[in-house]
Amino acid sequence: MADSELTDSAGEVRRAATIRDVAVHAGVSKSLVSRVLRDEPNVSDERRARVREAMAELGYRPNSIARGLSQSRSGTVGVIINDLRNPWYVSLLEGLATSFDAVDIAPLLVDARLDHRVGRDTVETLLSRQVDGIVVVGTTDARVAVERAAESVPVVLAGTLEPDLPTVDISVDDDLAGSRLATTHLLELGHRRLAHLQGPAKVGTLRRTGFEDAIAEFGTAQGASVDQVVEFAGMTEEGGHSATARLLDSPTPPTAIFAFNDMTALGALSAADERGLSVPGDLSLIGYDDTQLARLRHISLTSVDNGNFTVGAQAAKFLIQRMERPSAPQRIYRHAPGLMVRRTTAAPR
Repeated sequence: MADSELTDSAGEVRRAATIRDVAVHAGVSKSLVSRVLRDEPNVSDERRARVREAMAELGYRPNSIARGLSQSRSGTVGVIINDLRNPWYVSLLEGLATSFDAVDIAPLLVDARLDHRVGRDTVETLLSRQVDGIVVVGTTDARVAVERAAESVPVVLAGTLEPDLPTVDISVDDDLAGSRLATTHLLELGHRRLAHLQGPAKVGTLRRTGFEDAIAEFGTAQGASVDQVVEFAGMTEEGGHSATARLLDSPTPPTAIFAFNDMTALGALSAADERGLSVPGDLSLIGYDDTQLARLRHISLTSVDNGNFTVGAQAAKFLIQRMERPSAPQRIYRHAPGLMVRRTTAAPR
């Protein structure tokens, strides 16, 4: 049973109470609950009693990690993302917030893209606010600044592999496995002209490698000839649209496209529509990340589920633990992805 679960009198599993639950039940702030837990003197007897009564009624058990955190810390951590417009971040940030909330840590979210536009140093901004640690979510251009930050505060990567440093923990999905799942699905449907929209950085390289490896293994095993092409598309809808336009306007356009992420897949969908092509009748399409956009009924995009919530929750746990052991060896968590098959993939005509 997970640490965050309890069994009630009926034998059913329920979520364990958190500091927030106690605060709401007692009608006080989370900070006051924390002061009661630390047995600080500047709390009235009446409110202390209310908090302790709420703890008893909810069956609250103080988290051992939270109890061990130094009281001298700020209680905040920085979370750096590269572009808030990408829906990939939503469930990952939810996973982060869930783990941090359980130990009464407040995440401070910053968008590196917006900071860059106004000439602000994202990492320095967070350090100036005396955050207790930093989570870097997704690919960022601030590699040097992140390396510098890791010398003074704990840093964890979520959904990215860079910068790879000895004391920086990493929580990601298995990009090689995910891209192999997507490519194998297209091959098994019968497609023999495949294209991949490549993304940036190590994650982009891994997904391209999985695409190419799956095709090579299939060709060897089946004795089949498979045409493949790769176009760089970046991470945006605009990039996916431009890359797909080039592919579809070529003399031998692909019958199936595996995109770097859901955003580039949506760009590919638009490019196909502009040319009067139906998906999946004329073109099969697979995205990556399984965002809310992919699950919208009128889009229904086949996509790789990379376990964003779990990846985020694990990244937060890594950071909490590293606050207590800053020099511990690096740990890497890789989530096993799955393929969510929807309406954008089918056998070629």
